[in-house]
Amino acid sequence: MNNYINKSIKKISAIVLFLCTLGTFTTCEDTNDGSYKITEGIPEVYYVRFSNPDVADSLIIGAYMEQNICLVGNNLTSIKELYFNDQKALLNINFITNNTLLVNVPRTIPTTVTNKIYMITGNNDTIPYDFKVLVPNPVVSSISCEHIVDGGIATIYGDYLLDDPNKPLTITMAGNVKVTEITNIQKTQVTFKIPTGSQKGNINVSTIYGNGRSSFIFRDDRGIFLNFDNLKADGSWRPGTLEANPTYSISGNYLKFSGSLGGGAWEWGDEAGFACYLWGQANGRPDAPLFTSDVATSIFKFEVNVLNKWSSVAMQFVFCDWNTAGNGPNSSATYPRALWMPWQGKGVDGFTTNGWVTVSIPMKDFKFDAGGNVLDKLPSKLGSFVIHVLQGGVEGIACSPTILIDNVRVVPAE
Repeated sequence: MNNYINKSIKKISAIVLFLCTLGTFTTCEDTNDGSYKITEGIPEVYYVRFSNPDVADSLIIGAYMEQNICLVGNNLTSIKELYFNDQKALLNINFITNNTLLVNVPRTIPTTVTNKIYMITGNNDTIPYDFKVLVPNPVVSSISCEHIVDGGIATIYGDYLLDDPNKPLTITMAGNVKVTEITNIQKTQVTFKIPTGSQKGNINVSTIYGNGRSSFIFRDDRGIFLNFDNLKADGSWRPGTLEANPTYSISGNYLKFSGSLGGGAWEWGDEAGFACYLWGQANGRPDAPLFTSDVATSIFKFEVNVLNKWSSVAMQFVFCDWNTAGNGPNSSATYPRALWMPWQGKGVDGFTTNGWVTVSIPMKDFKFDAGGNVLDKLPSKLGSFVIHVLQGGVEGIACSPTILIDNVRVVPAE
């Protein structure tokens, strides 16, 4: 019987620790059934460890924000409040015993760093304990536009993009080109001017907490199969309307969609104004895929500039056979496609952009038929390509958008 009880206690303890590791205790703040009582006296912490049973024997003197840790000591039930530096932690009475206290390190970056935990007792005594809250290196996840000219204004997005008077945030482009004009810094985004001489490559950000490198490649030219300059859809049926207005151009020509779109679920707009068909054979492309990276893990990208509101009809992207010609891919369920509808949920305001932006769609999301039904397959015919705003089985609001597109590409996973 004793062995059975001991095994049951161990199982329950493991479950509790597992739930804590997932952070579930943060949702149980109001589960007090009246059995918990704050004790008198002063708490004492012997050491701190991670709550994960697999690493519970590792003692720690610091942890990253949101990590789940365990304070081990005596009379920990005397703790009423707990602070990491100047940030209050969320306590759950279900995970406090006389000898252990499980808690998540607060997710907010401290304003005043003392490298201490402060335990506040029921009698309002404050007991400090040495412990560091670690802030991660900066994370650079994406940029507003990957193909922006020198002198253009861009915004990078990520996390822990932190400025400090003792060590200001810095940005370095590929080729060790320093950014000299930063106009706005927030924790999750930074806006700056692209310096003269910027090159293709990763973007590096340095803060007081470390260095971060972009997960994308700035001005990435891998996998481009339509740039509308030397890589066009000439010879194909509906090669698309090209323009090179220097007011808008990133570099040379871009594809221009414009005209009127109805708001019905199955609108068929002006095909000449809203379609571009790249038939590989008719265009003189080799009988080979338009890109070489793995379909299952690659990312489809392009730059877009929506000049006036777009509020109906899906933009469809379809890969198909090298020797395909005609309207087949538009409605055929044989060809899985991606549907892009950034206007959904925006009502009469529709969707516009403030200049060129980069759009990324994982190739695994090329899984729909023309009406938006999910197909159980990914593209396998990759020698031709269709892009149009003609149909999609989704209700919208009639509009007359102008949509500019450039640098259509597929790149390896970031």
